[in-house]
Amino acid sequence: MPNTLKKAERLDRKKVIGKMFIGGAGAHSFTVFPLRVVCLTEPELKSQASVLISVSKRYFKHAVDRNRVKRQIREAYRLNKAPLVEALANRKEKLALAFIYLSDELIATSFLQKRMCIALDKLVEKLSSNQLNPVTDEEGAE
Repeated sequence: MPNTLKKAERLDRKKVIGKMFIGGAGAHSFTVFPLRVVCLTEPELKSQASVLISVSKRYFKHAVDRNRVKRQIREAYRLNKAPLVEALANRKEKLALAFIYLSDELIATSFLQKRMCIALDKLVEKLSSNQLNPVTDEEGAE
C-alpha cells in the first residue's frame, strides 16, 4: 500500500462532519494528548478512512502556525495509516476520522508521530473489539 493521502481520503462532506460532532449520534472519541480523535462508521464514504484535521485559531493566531501543525498531523497519519486501513478493509467498514489538536504549543514532529501511532493503534483495537459500532434501538431495548 502506498503512503499517500489522496483527495478521496479527506473528509469534506458537511453532513458526515455534522453527524460526528452531534452528541449521541454514534460517534466515539478519545484523547491521546495532544490529539483528540473523533470517529464515526459511515458506509457512504469514498475511501476506507476519511480524515479531517482541525487546529484551533484560539491557540494559534497565525495561519502559518496552524498550517504547520496540520501538515505535521497529515504527515504522521499518512505514514502510519496502513494498519488502520487494513483492519477496515478486512471488516469491510468505512470510517470518518477527525484529529483535533488540543495543545497550545508547537511540538516536534517525532513526538506527534509517536502519539499518532498510539492513537491509530487504539483505533484498530477498538475496531477489532467492536466498540465503534453504534448501538441500535433494538439492541438497547433488551
